[in-house]
Amino acid sequence: MTTLSLQKKLPEKFYQRELHKIAEELLGKIFVRIYDETILAGRIVEVEAYDGRVDQASHSFNGKTKRNEVMFGGGGSLYVYFTYGMHFCANVVTGKVNEGTAILLRALEPLEGIESMAMNRYGKTKISEKEKINLANGPGKICSAFAIAREENGTDLCGGEIFILNSKKIKPGEIAEVTRIGIKKSVDLPWRYYIKNNPFVSKK
Repeated sequence: MTTLSLQKKLPEKFYQRELHKIAEELLGKIFVRIYDETILAGRIVEVEAYDGRVDQASHSFNGKTKRNEVMFGGGGSLYVYFTYGMHFCANVVTGKVNEGTAILLRALEPLEGIESMAMNRYGKTKISEKEKINLANGPGKICSAFAIAREENGTDLCGGEIFILNSKKIKPGEIAEVTRIGIKKSVDLPWRYYIKNNPFVSKK
C-alpha cells in the first residue's frame, strides 16, 4: 500500500468513545477503500457530528428504525444512507451500542487511486486541479468517488474493504468548530469540524 502501508488501521476501541473527541481526532486520518483491487484513499479534512439523544437533525433522534439501525450497533461500522433522491452519504458510527451517534464524512483530500476516483465521479481519468479539489469535497461526492452505495451500509471499519488508517494528529489550533450545513433542525450546534486553510474543505 505504498506509503500508506506504514500507517496502522484504527482499532474498534477508537470508535467506541465520546462522539466529539472522535470527530476531532478523525481529522487528518486516512479513509481507505479497496475497490476493484485498487486502493482509493483520502485524508479526512471535514466532518459533522450527530447525536440523536439531543440532536433533532440526527437520523437517530426518533429512535431505531430499519433505515438507521446501523447507527445503534456501536462504534466501528459505516452507516450509509440515500438522500435527496440522488446522493449517498457515509458516516462513521461511534459510541456504545444503542447510543445512536455517528460522524458524517463531509470532505476528503484525495491521496491514492485518484484516476479511479475521477472515473467514478467524472467518467474520465485525467482531471484538472480544480476537478481534483472538487473530487471529494462533499458527502455525496465522497460516496461517488469511492463507489460507496447502499451495499456498503453496515461495513465493518476494522475489516479489509473499507477502513481508516491512523495518521499524525491535527493540533487543536488547526481545527475549526462551526455550525453544520445542509440541515434544518438543531442548526445552532457547532458540530462541524474541519482543518483550517485546507483547500479540500467543502465550505469554509
